[in-house]
Amino acid sequence: MNNSKLITFVAIVIPVLAVMLAARFLGFPVFERIVTLLFINMILVLGLQAFMGNSGILSFAHIAFMGIGAYTSSLFTIPLQMRGMVLPDLYPVLKPILLSPYAAIAVGAVAAMLVAALVAYPLMRLSDAAAVITSFALLVVMHTIMVNWSEVTNGPRTLFGVPKATTIYLAAAGAILAALIALYFKESRTGLLLRAVRDDEVAAGAMGANLSLLRWKGFVLSALLAGFAGGLWAHFITSYQPSAFYLKETFVILGMLVIGGAGTVSGAVLGTFVVTFAFEALRATENALNSSSVFPWQLVGLTEIVLALAMIAVLALRPGGLIEAEEFGATWRKLRRRG
Repeated sequence: MNNSKLITFVAIVIPVLAVMLAARFLGFPVFERIVTLLFINMILVLGLQAFMGNSGILSFAHIAFMGIGAYTSSLFTIPLQMRGMVLPDLYPVLKPILLSPYAAIAVGAVAAMLVAALVAYPLMRLSDAAAVITSFALLVVMHTIMVNWSEVTNGPRTLFGVPKATTIYLAAAGAILAALIALYFKESRTGLLLRAVRDDEVAAGAMGANLSLLRWKGFVLSALLAGFAGGLWAHFITSYQPSAFYLKETFVILGMLVIGGAGTVSGAVLGTFVVTFAFEALRATENALNSSSVFPWQLVGLTEIVLALAMIAVLALRPGGLIEAEEFGATWRKLRRRG
C-alpha cells in the first residue's frame, strides 16, 4: 500500500472509529442504531462504487443482491423450532441445516456473488442506456422472485425469527474491510483497465482490454459486498419484507454515492455519512412537526423530497459529487506540497 492509499485508508478509518466510540460511550440506543446502519450502508455504497465508479455504468440491481444475502443468511439461522411457523413450506432438504450467524452471513455474501456471476456476464456487453435499463429489469426480476418464492422468503409477508448477531463492532469492522477492498480494487490492474474502458471504450478495446470480463469482475465484487451488507442488515433488523430491497432503498443508496462522488472511494464514504445523518435529521424533523400538529395536514415524504433535491443540486453544480476525482490521500499530499 503506497503512502497516498494509506493516508486515504486512515482518513476513512478514523471517522468510522470515532462515531463508533461516540455511539458506544454516549449510551443512546437510537444513536447506536443509526451508526450501525450507517456502517452497513457504507458497505453497500462501497460495493456500488466498486462497479459503478470504475465502469461508469449505473446499476439498479445492486440492492437486489443485498436481498439475496439477507434471505440466504436468515434461512440458515432461524432456530429449527421456529422454522415450521416462519417458513411452513420450506424444502425438506433445507429444514435441518442450521449455521452460526457469522457463517451464514458469509454464505449469504457468496450466494449473492454466485448469482451475480451467473446472470451478469451477458449483460456486461451492453453500455449506456441499454446497460442501465437491463440492470433495472434485473432488479424487477429478482424482486418478483423474492415476493413470490414463499418456500424460502415467506412471500410478501414479514420474515421474522432471525437471530440478532450484528453488533456495532462487527458492522464497523465490515465497513473498514469494505473500504480496504474498494481501495485495492480501484488501484488493481482490473480497476485501472475498467476505468480505461469507462473513459474510452474503443481505445481500451483496441489495446486488448476485455470489456465484458472487466465489467463482470467489478459487478461480481459489487454483489459480494452487497450480499455481505444484506446478511449484516438481516441479523441487525431481525424481521423484514421483500419491499426492503426495492426502489426506495435503491434511491437512498444511489443518493449517497452520487452526492459523495461515484468516482472515488472517499466520496462514497463521505456521501454515506452526510446522507445518513441528514436523512435521520429530516426524519426526526418530520416526526416532530407531525406530532406537534404545526400543519393542519400530515407531512409525508420530507426526507425523500429533500434527498432528491440535494441530488439534483449536486448533479447540476458538481456532477462528479462532493469528492469528484482525488482520494483523501492525494488531496493531503497536494496540500502538504503547497504548505
